[in-house]
Amino acid sequence: MDIHVLELFCRIVETGSFSKAAKAAYLTQPTVSGHIKKLEGEVGVRLLDRLGHRATPTKAGDLLYRYAKRILALRQEAQQALDELKGGLKGELMLGASSIPGGYLLPSLIGRFRAQYPDISVVLKVSDSKEIIEAVIDGEYEVGAVGAQFDDGRLEYQKFAEDEMVLVVPPTHSWASRSSVKANELPTQPFLIRERGSGTRKIMEQALEQHNLSLGTFRIIGEMGSNEAIRQAVKTGGGIALISRLAVASDIRHHELNAIPVAGLKLTREFYLITHRHRSRSPICNAFLTFIGAPTPSG
Repeated sequence: MDIHVLELFCRIVETGSFSKAAKAAYLTQPTVSGHIKKLEGEVGVRLLDRLGHRATPTKAGDLLYRYAKRILALRQEAQQALDELKGGLKGELMLGASSIPGGYLLPSLIGRFRAQYPDISVVLKVSDSKEIIEAVIDGEYEVGAVGAQFDDGRLEYQKFAEDEMVLVVPPTHSWASRSSVKANELPTQPFLIRERGSGTRKIMEQALEQHNLSLGTFRIIGEMGSNEAIRQAVKTGGGIALISRLAVASDIRHHELNAIPVAGLKLTREFYLITHRHRSRSPICNAFLTFIGAPTPSG
């Protein structure tokens, strides 16, 4: 298989479009279609279905896509190793992060990292923790950053930061002037929570279990896909929430939200860099982990 054709194939899967993939590669659409037809002839199976203007991978296409991403990552790793041997690092690091590390912790770290390694570009994609973990396992991201540990022996976790989750209410809420609340009072209030697969939600559920509480007993009025959405909803009186202090620090300072301790509820959390335990790391990945302070393999 031609590695450049595999790149084209991956672009089509990721964009859902032959024309967009052609434009990105500075090729005509008929040329791209010809390359894909030749690739399908090589593997002996249809890889893409065209549904109107959208191209979607078949089951075989999904399978090839995962392997193609690994092949392309290995090519990049080899080039990085050769660049390092010649005395310099350059290339690209694919990094995925959940919303808190992606929005509040990593941007400044990446800026300082690039000041030290100006020939390295870092692509940071933000998603929920479950999607980040799946992408690291599949080889789409070499490094991930999440706020909870998940039970998967293929992953290696290294703590790199800490945070605290706080109960926030709007200043007009009846609890706003209280010095603390009890955990068993939480289910009495309209609550906003993160979606399933979120590290924030996982930490919240684990903390509630310490008091024999579950979200099933709460008055859940909304599940939202980001801390920013929850933050804005609480500010407008849409409910109360347990949320990262990093996400609401400015609101608390400016008295736009009130943070209330929950007696006896352990709400500290740790953030982890994750890598695939059984996959070799590129020189750029090792440089990034060393910069952050995470250990790298000795050999």
